[in-house]
Amino acid sequence: MRLRNAAIACAGAFGAVVAASMPASAVDTVTTFTVTATTGLTITAPANASLSSAAPGGQATGALGNVAVNDQRSQLNTTWTATVSLSAPFTTGAGTPAETITGANVTYDPGAAINPVNPPFTPGAAGTLAAPRTAFARASGNGANSVAWNPTLTVSVPASSVSGDYQGTVTHSVA
Repeated sequence: MRLRNAAIACAGAFGAVVAASMPASAVDTVTTFTVTATTGLTITAPANASLSSAAPGGQATGALGNVAVNDQRSQLNTTWTATVSLSAPFTTGAGTPAETITGANVTYDPGAAINPVNPPFTPGAAGTLAAPRTAFARASGNGANSVAWNPTLTVSVPASSVSGDYQGTVTHSVA
């Protein structure tokens, strides 16, 4: 009898615990918020850079400084390609042929990614700026992302070039 009374008491206690933990009523609240894009797709680069000096037949070289792509479009499949070109050849004086160095003599090497956020990113292959080329790219991924790189420029000075201070324009763009 005592065992039977203990079992009934345990069952009653279990039932009270179950009854106390079951809500009499429940309601759900559907909660929403918005993730907004902040600035879109941008690229930045230094305004000026200086290379080493070189004699005719030699090479002038140097880093351009950090170039950065910031993609805050915050969408699915946020891919982009950063392109580099020599938009104005290196010239001195009046820019005669002996005072001009074209992109065929200019090699661009993007180097490695700096401070990558939400990769993957791929540097373009080093090569001449005879035509626009890929500097860096993002071929897959979602959401906001950013990366910087510090490209090296090497100018092979033709033996027929005259002495002088040469100036050219390297242009980076992203799409």
